[in-house]
Amino acid sequence: MDEILQVRHLKQTFPRRDGTEILAVDDVSFDVYKGEKLALIGESGSGKTTVAKIIALLLEPTVGQVLLAGEDITRAKGKKLKKAYTRMQMVFQNPVDSFDPRCTLGDGIGESLINQGKSSGQAAQITQNLLALCGLGAEFAHRYPHEVSGGQCQRAAIARALAIEPDLVILDEATSALDVTVQAEILDLLNRLQEDRGIAYLFICHDIALVQDFCDRVIVMHEGRIVEEGIPDDVIQRPQQAYTRRLIDSVL
Repeated sequence: MDEILQVRHLKQTFPRRDGTEILAVDDVSFDVYKGEKLALIGESGSGKTTVAKIIALLLEPTVGQVLLAGEDITRAKGKKLKKAYTRMQMVFQNPVDSFDPRCTLGDGIGESLINQGKSSGQAAQITQNLLALCGLGAEFAHRYPHEVSGGQCQRAAIARALAIEPDLVILDEATSALDVTVQAEILDLLNRLQEDRGIAYLFICHDIALVQDFCDRVIVMHEGRIVEEGIPDDVIQRPQQAYTRRLIDSVL
């Protein structure tokens, strides 16, 4: 299998007020393969979201590299940054906050299309198609984020992420704020999109039970380090680390 993402020896420190440093991520390395669904799980404070922000180029690491399709994007700027975002997108935990409240959902989805040179008419048609693909009617293009439910807004956020046809989508706790029924619907949608388009997912989550049926592999993080990885069933049924066993016991 070919790697779409290679993460190499990431380290992230943050300064404290007393002049010392917090080590949030400590020598993290892993790969995501084309068309794969990889979960990165751990409790709050484990470092998983910091890793996601580094990969999504929202945070520059203290040490380490991020390679997307073989190209080093760790400190990408300008055209190189724009190019990286044509292959990689992110869906956040709170979809309402990820949209501009002054703009409609359709405007939010169509923005990247217009930035790629599409006409407003072309962008509107593609936006309508994407909304339909994600289970939303054409009327949602004219609604504002606060006018729809959390599940509907998350579907629109997924439609926005798909607009540029990325190879990799990072999902940072993208279902944790939704109720169980809507959560299942979103996971089913993501599965269907992955099968149709061959997208790779990096699924950031704190719930190991949630990823058991959804992901191909799982990486467990604790205190900034990777402590365990493998096929979800193997990790859940035969955990090697005491921390992983505690994490499993907390949700199963």
